[in-house]
Amino acid sequence: MSSQKNTSASRFELGILPVRNTVLFPEVTVPILVGREKSKKLVESLADQDAPLLGVIAQRRPEQDDPALSELFAIGVIGRLLKITRVNDDNLQLIIQGERRFRVLGAAATTAFLCADVEAIEEMIPEDTEVEALSRSVKSLAISLIELRGDLPGELTPMVQGLSGPGRIADLIAFGMNLAVVDKQAILETIEVKERLGKVASHLSREIEIARITKNIKEQVQGSVGKNQREYFLREQMKAIQKELGEEDERTVEVNELREKIEMARMPPEVLKEANQELERLRKLPPYAAEYSTLRTYLDWLVDLPWSVSTEDHLEIAEARRVLDEDHYDLEKVKERILEFLAVRRLKSDLKGPILCFVGPPGTGKTSLGKSIARALGRKFARISLGGIRDEAEIRGHRRTYVGALPGRIIQGIRKAGSNNPLFILDEIDKVGTDFRGDPSSALLEVLDPEQNFSFSDHYLGVPFDLSKVLFITTANVMHTIPPPLRDRMEVLELSGYTGEDKLHIARIFILPKQLRENGITAEHLSIDDATLSRVIYDHTREAGLRNLEREIATLCRKVARRVAEDPETRATITPENLHEFLGPEKFFSEISERTDQPGVGIGLAWTPTGGEVLFVESTSMKGGKTLQLTGKLGDVMKESAEAALSYIRANAEVLGAPHDFFENVDLHVHVPAGGIPKDGPSAGLTIAISLLSLLRGQPVRPDVAMTGEITLRGKVLPVGGIKEKVLAAQRAGVRTVVLPRHNEKDLVEVPEVIRTSLEFLFADTIDEAVAVVLPALPGQGDENAKRDVENKVAPS
Repeated sequence: MSSQKNTSASRFELGILPVRNTVLFPEVTVPILVGREKSKKLVESLADQDAPLLGVIAQRRPEQDDPALSELFAIGVIGRLLKITRVNDDNLQLIIQGERRFRVLGAAATTAFLCADVEAIEEMIPEDTEVEALSRSVKSLAISLIELRGDLPGELTPMVQGLSGPGRIADLIAFGMNLAVVDKQAILETIEVKERLGKVASHLSREIEIARITKNIKEQVQGSVGKNQREYFLREQMKAIQKELGEEDERTVEVNELREKIEMARMPPEVLKEANQELERLRKLPPYAAEYSTLRTYLDWLVDLPWSVSTEDHLEIAEARRVLDEDHYDLEKVKERILEFLAVRRLKSDLKGPILCFVGPPGTGKTSLGKSIARALGRKFARISLGGIRDEAEIRGHRRTYVGALPGRIIQGIRKAGSNNPLFILDEIDKVGTDFRGDPSSALLEVLDPEQNFSFSDHYLGVPFDLSKVLFITTANVMHTIPPPLRDRMEVLELSGYTGEDKLHIARIFILPKQLRENGITAEHLSIDDATLSRVIYDHTREAGLRNLEREIATLCRKVARRVAEDPETRATITPENLHEFLGPEKFFSEISERTDQPGVGIGLAWTPTGGEVLFVESTSMKGGKTLQLTGKLGDVMKESAEAALSYIRANAEVLGAPHDFFENVDLHVHVPAGGIPKDGPSAGLTIAISLLSLLRGQPVRPDVAMTGEITLRGKVLPVGGIKEKVLAAQRAGVRTVVLPRHNEKDLVEVPEVIRTSLEFLFADTIDEAVAVVLPALPGQGDENAKRDVENKVAPS
C-alpha cells in the first residue's frame, strides 16, 4: 500500500511571460530573449523586487506576435528572475530559474502586460518500488542514448547518474531531449510522476531506436564514403531515416514533378537533352546547396516556355477588315498592308512573319493598332517598351553565372503570352540607347531578322528558341535615330497626324462613348454636337495625335459627372457658347494675320517628331556694318540656309525689287520664335529668303500663304520631306495656300483628299516663282512677261 503526499494549492496573481518554441521545467535555468513591449513592461515592473517571480508559459502558435492569455497553454512554470541583461535597444536577455508548476485559472485585472489568476501545483509522488524502478529505467535509457549518439559531451553521463528524485529526473531529462514543444508541454502538464516517467521513457526509447538505425546506416555506407563525399553521406543518411519513418523524400517528389513537366512541354530534341542533364544535376544536389535554387529556377523557365503551344490564325479577310475598322478610323494604308499580309498568309501558310514598323507622332494609335491586329488574327498579345534601354542583357538576358539572372525581355514576353506565335509589340524602338553595357539595338538585329530568329539564343537559356513564328511590330516617333542595319530589317508604315475631320469622327465614334463609360455617365446626361466638338479640336488642342483631345473630352465628362453626382436629374448640353464654362478660354487661335501684317515676317512649315508645325520667321534691320545675326536656337544647317538666302538676295537685289546697296550700312537680324525649342534642317530656307525680301521691299507677305523648301545659291527650290505632316499643320493653322517645291507635287498623294480640296497648292522651281506668289511685284518692279510666266507655272492642285 503506497502513501501519497498532497499539499493544497495556493491562489495568487502572477505576471505572465509568453515564450515561443521553449518549455521551462522546474529546477531548470535558461536564458530567454525578450523583445515584445508587453514582456519588457513585465520585466520592468519586477526590476525593483528582491526575489521577482513570473509565470513562463509556451504559446500554442509560435508565429503570433501578441498572444492573448487564451492562446497560451494552461500550465506553465513559476520562474525566478535571476539576471537581466540589455542586448540592444530592442531586446533584453533574462536568466530564469524554474521553481514549480502552476495552472492558469483566469485573466487578472487589465495591465500593461499579461497577468493571470493562478494556482501553484504540487507534485504527487507515490512512494513505492514501481516509481523507483521507472526512475532507474529512465536514467539508464538516457545514458544509452548519450552513448549511441556520439555527438553529445561525455560529461552528461555522470550528470544523469547523479540525478535524484523521480519528478526531478523526469523534468530534467525531458528538458534536455530534442522534442517538439507539444511533446515537452505534454510532459510538463503530466502532474502524476509515475505517468510522467512513463512518457519520458517512451520518448527515450524512440530516440534510442532512431539513433541505433542511424548508426547502422552510417556503418553500411561508410565503405562508399570518401574524403570528398561527406555531402553524399548526409543525403543517404537522410533518405534512410525517412524510409524508416515512412516519410517520402520531398526532393524526390519535386524532381519527379519536374520530369513530368519536361515530358509534357514537348521541347525540341536539343532543348530536351539540356533539360534532362540539368534535372539530373538537380537530383544529385542537396537542397541547401547554393546552386540548387539556381538550377530549379532555370528548369522552371524551360518547362514554362511555350515550345509547342501555338494559336491558330483567323485568316478571314472580311472579318479582319471589320475588326480593324471597328477599332480605328481611317489609317487606310496601314490597314491595306495588314490585309495583304493576311491574304498572303492564307495562300502560303509557311510565310515568315514580316517586321512592320509603325512610325508617327505620339497619340496616332500605333500601339493600339497592334492590339487590333492581334485581335483580328486571334493571336496572343505581348508588348515591351524599349524606351531608355541601354543594357544588351535586357534583350538577350543575363548569363546564369550572375546572381539574380533572368532571361531577356523577349523570352519573358513569350512566356507571359503563353504561345510561341504571339503578336509582339516593341514600343519606342527609336529610343534605344547605348552605353558601356552594350548596344541593345545590335541584339535586336537577330530578333528582327526572319533569316536568323528561328534559332534565337538567350544568354540565360543557353538553348535556341524559335522566334520565326512571332509577328513582330515595332513603333517609333522618328526614323533617323534607328541604326540603319536595324531599320533595314523593318517595313516602315507611316502614320501621319489626323485631320480635323478625322478627329471629329474619332471623337464622336470612339473617344466620347469611351469617356462617358469611364466617368459613369451616359449620353442622356451629356449632349454635345459636332460644332462644339470642332471647337474643342481647333480651339483647345493643336496636335497630330489624339491624346490631348481625349483629355479635353474627359474634362467635359468629369465636370458633367460632378453635376450628376450632386443632382441625378442633371442634363448638360454643351454648345460653342458655353464651352468656356467647362474648358476655360480657348488655348489656340489663328495668329497668322496678326503676325504677318508687317514686312519681314514669313510663314514656314516644319516637321517635328510630334507632327507638322507652323513656323514664323521674323527679320529686322538696324544701322551697323554688314553682319547677319541668327537667333532662336537654330542648328548649323538652318544657319547656313539663312546665309544662302542672304547671298542670293544680295546677288539678285535689283531683280527681286530690293535696294542694291541694302547691306552696306545695316545689320540684319533673323529670329525664329519659340527660342527655347531647338530647330534645324534646310526646309526653312525658302521662308527665310521670303522674310528677308519682305523686309527689304517693305512689303508684308500674303497672310494666308505658308511655304517650305530648301534653296540654293542659284535660286533653285529643292524638295524636302514631311510634306503630309506639314500640309496637315497648315490646314490646322488656318492657312489657305501652300507653296511647295515642284518636285514635292508627287507627295500630295499621301495627303487626304479632304485636305487637298480645302487648300490651294502652288509649286515653285525657283525662289523667283515663290516670290511672285507670296510677294506680288509692286508697280514698276520686275518684268511683266516674267511675272506672267511665273503665274502660269504655279497653279493650284
